[in-house]
Amino acid sequence: MDREKPLLGTVQETLLIPLYARAVETRKEHALLRDPRAEEIVASIDYDFGRFDGLPSLTGALLRTLLFDRWVAEFLSAHPQATVVEIGTGLNTRYERVDNGRARWFELDLPDVIALRRRFFTDTPQRTMIASSVTDAAWAAEVASGAGGPYLFLAEAVLPYLDEADVRQVVDLLADRFPGALLALDTAGPGFFDTQEEHDALSRVEARMHWFCPDLPAQLADWRPGADMMASHTLTSLPAALLAQLPLPYRQMVAALAAQKLPQAEGYRLNLIRLP
Repeated sequence: MDREKPLLGTVQETLLIPLYARAVETRKEHALLRDPRAEEIVASIDYDFGRFDGLPSLTGALLRTLLFDRWVAEFLSAHPQATVVEIGTGLNTRYERVDNGRARWFELDLPDVIALRRRFFTDTPQRTMIASSVTDAAWAAEVASGAGGPYLFLAEAVLPYLDEADVRQVVDLLADRFPGALLALDTAGPGFFDTQEEHDALSRVEARMHWFCPDLPAQLADWRPGADMMASHTLTSLPAALLAQLPLPYRQMVAALAAQKLPQAEGYRLNLIRLP
């Protein structure tokens, strides 16, 4: 079988890292999550995934994904017919993991990513792919006209790669078009941002982050007064209920990392905010 060679831009290439993390994890006896679809996709792509073998940050990507999955599941439990929008969807399989059969999903990414994604996924009445930059207001109009709220927007491993002005534009766009919506996003603090060249995964690709945010509540208060921080976690301070569900070796690993209080780990946060 011919494998698909990914023709992706510099930042877009980073989507292959969490994809590979999920595929590798699926083969383990005591896995954080199982994603056979990711395994199939990795096997179908002509790319040197071996450059990411054994990297600790693969586990970090999985923990982030688990928390975002949990936020979606909780949101859909409270609002079964709501709308979920994945910003920078990449080759994510969150729909396969947590969809409830009643929600409306939109999966947004740049045209080169969506072209690759369409090799593996298809639109349905409940699930629509949109090829667009997140900074282009047209996609928000398509979402607003195609589904009702409440809305949950997920920007997993996306916004730190934008310039700060573009991040603010995205936040303004969401707050203006979808007031009261939830937004899940990750932020990089100075400790994480300043060590990108030594980062185990980023050092193996060309993409680099451009926006760091040491204090998201203060940033939001300046940008959009009234935004409410619903939750904020580091990878070492995940919700107790989520930690309790991890296999023992991972619980021990998180505890050991927390004890070290590394600036790189403590400066990277996973946040859930309600827009004003």
